[in-house]
Amino acid sequence: MAAASSATAIPSLDKVDFLKLQNGSDIRGVAVSGVEGEPVSLTEPVTEAIAAGFAAWLLDKKKVDASRKLRVSIGHDSRISAQKLQDAVSRGIASAGLDVVQYGLASTPAMFNSTLTEDEAILCPADGAIMITASHLPYNRNGFKFFTSDGGLGKNDIKDILERAASIYSNFLAKGYSVKASESVKKVDYMAVYTSDLVKAVRKAAGNIEKPLEGFHIVVDAGNGAGGFFAAKVLEPLGAITSGSQFLEPDGMFPNHIPNPEDKAAMKAITQAVLDNKANLGIIFDTDVDRSAAVDSTGRELNRNRLIALMSAIVLEEHPGTTIVTDSVTSDGLTSFIEKKLGGKHHRFKRGYKNVIDEVIRLNSIGEESHLAIETSGHGALKENHWLDDGAYLMVKLLNKLASARASGKGVGSKVLTDLVEGLEEPAIAVELRLKINQNHPDLKGRSFREYGEAVLQHLGNSIASNPKLQKATVNYEGVRVSGFGGWFLLRLSLHDPVLPLNIEAPSHEDAVKLGLEVSAAVKEFQALDTSALDKFVQP
Repeated sequence: MAAASSATAIPSLDKVDFLKLQNGSDIRGVAVSGVEGEPVSLTEPVTEAIAAGFAAWLLDKKKVDASRKLRVSIGHDSRISAQKLQDAVSRGIASAGLDVVQYGLASTPAMFNSTLTEDEAILCPADGAIMITASHLPYNRNGFKFFTSDGGLGKNDIKDILERAASIYSNFLAKGYSVKASESVKKVDYMAVYTSDLVKAVRKAAGNIEKPLEGFHIVVDAGNGAGGFFAAKVLEPLGAITSGSQFLEPDGMFPNHIPNPEDKAAMKAITQAVLDNKANLGIIFDTDVDRSAAVDSTGRELNRNRLIALMSAIVLEEHPGTTIVTDSVTSDGLTSFIEKKLGGKHHRFKRGYKNVIDEVIRLNSIGEESHLAIETSGHGALKENHWLDDGAYLMVKLLNKLASARASGKGVGSKVLTDLVEGLEEPAIAVELRLKINQNHPDLKGRSFREYGEAVLQHLGNSIASNPKLQKATVNYEGVRVSGFGGWFLLRLSLHDPVLPLNIEAPSHEDAVKLGLEVSAAVKEFQALDTSALDKFVQP
């Protein structure tokens, strides 16, 4: 359908370095002005060019004949810039001759799911999907995640899209840019379909009982992100009581806490809600619902290593002996729990949810059976769910466990979940210290921060090799991981920033300090490395 012009031309456009907007397999930028030193980078013309770049990439990828128009679904989280960016994305998609289907407030997993659902009545499957989100970042940020039925796009695809966007934007610069209202936009309530599928999954696992969670009191904390649907649209139809649930209303200023299951204040908020309401279980999501965590009835947090242990126990009951793929910062206690207690295999890989998912797909392709890829951040993907990292689906797996325990007469508590992580060794001390690289320091000698960081890691690895008290991990895919003094440390290079995060876990503060001192001694000659966080930690 032709797009009708509805606004005056915008007279001047700034030049933009599109590749700087890449954040691994996502695009991220500043969408709202008002924070000092953070100029807006995701303007409407930039956003429109990115969407048109995705449309061009999709046309190349799908290679459909002219008789069929491709369609792209668009959803967003609760950010205050969502509507403006959704309109700009819609214009970019429509300008390339593709059909646009807007879902409004949605979750990231639902957007991927829309490329798999087959139902023409709701214009599915979508050929491509775009989620407008910046996960748990501050209110002024936003960004994009892209999907096809093959899953989330990878780094190379994102680079390709941004290069196409830069070329489209240079056309805007040359010929002028005007806002054209797109007429080929349809709206669908896809979240109703997605939540109905989650409800069906729990009912099926419980032997087709209509209300398998009847009598359970479960509180949800959505952190004012997009996950508020889970209480009324998933838990209540299953019979659960959800009174005491909090921050379910979407509010892109995130007034209560950061919607992030790794954030201490966020976890404290859901824990308090569980205890105050004497609930059986608490569930918390990040802004776009691709990450989650839980809290049991005693207020014990089921996140990070504990959530991985819990999901591993559930998956290994269903698939004995299978491999569990995790990110690099998981504990030694988790390895021992997966391998010795559960009889599985722990494959510790790199940080980054896309890295973990790509690795699990690779292992399955070479004959190593694996059903779970999960990060300490709360990203978790299951083979049975198309390797989609879906925070809501992870929680459905916990609900299935609760429902089946109740059906077999074990009551309505969360003890069945707590019992599954019995025997997980947990360190007394677990810290992450961030060692920043000063990119303007002369010690870089013209090297990029990445090259400098690699030199630090190389030197640390060499110095550890001659130390009898320490043992370098024999199988390791990221950074330098070392065991000693009853604990371990991992120094690695951040995926995107000029930072070397240092994780230390140990049985006592004294042992953690000993590990810290070993790192400190090895890296002290690197003058561009800001070790102040480490220096403070090891001080007597």
